[in-house]
Amino acid sequence: MTFRAALPRRLPLLLGAALCLPLTACRYNFVPLIPPVQETKLPVRLTDVTLTRDGESLTLKAKVSGTFEPGYLGVRWYAGAQEIGQDSLFLDAAQPAATFTLAAPAKAAYRAVLSFGGVVLRQVELYEVAP
Repeated sequence: MTFRAALPRRLPLLLGAALCLPLTACRYNFVPLIPPVQETKLPVRLTDVTLTRDGESLTLKAKVSGTFEPGYLGVRWYAGAQEIGQDSLFLDAAQPAATFTLAAPAKAAYRAVLSFGGVVLRQVELYEVAP
């Protein structure tokens, strides 16, 4: 059997191989071709946090920044290692700033730990004596 006689029988096979060749040459490495958009949720941030003494009391000012669900901003006051008080204030988008005061006539190493929604966000310190 010559090559010309076998060509009509092999023609569909050769055409099928020729059509499959472009399918194997270039493929994407991952599926899906465009990944879905990932939503990111940034944590709440405290900005403009200050702890100062005003006469015989301490004043703590803080502002919640970013998009957040309304909730309580809590503060725990410490003199050295001893907890001396705690307070909280409800914040929402209309009122994102808070001011806390604590009566503290004696000088000490004061700390205030701020938390929002049960998550500790920041600690501020005021050292009036050596810790």
